[in-house]
Amino acid sequence: MELSALDFQQARVKQVLYKSRLRSVLYGVRVAEPSLFTMADNPLAQWVSATLKPAHGTRAEVTAIERLLRQSLDVGQALARQYGRGELEQARAGLEQIERLAAEIDQQLTAIERAP
Repeated sequence: MELSALDFQQARVKQVLYKSRLRSVLYGVRVAEPSLFTMADNPLAQWVSATLKPAHGTRAEVTAIERLLRQSLDVGQALARQYGRGELEQARAGLEQIERLAAEIDQQLTAIERAP
């Protein structure tokens, strides 16, 4: 099954959704639900399992995306804990780590998307 540009765009939107939800936690708009930090409940991780792996599961980039995503969820959970301890500015500053991980995930998605 060949993936389209729309498939990859959907993955990128799912990544933005996670970052948006995390940001809303760190700015006190929503409560940090445990499901926000699990691979099983993460929309991008679900997309990787259901869409990317069947088409490109043998590529190293897929493994890298899963690793980076797991790292992003772990960092996000640590930031939410930090926020919960009242370390608001430090937690919000940690969003830079999330942005870096998201950029790396995007690079891996682009590599797969552009591959012949």
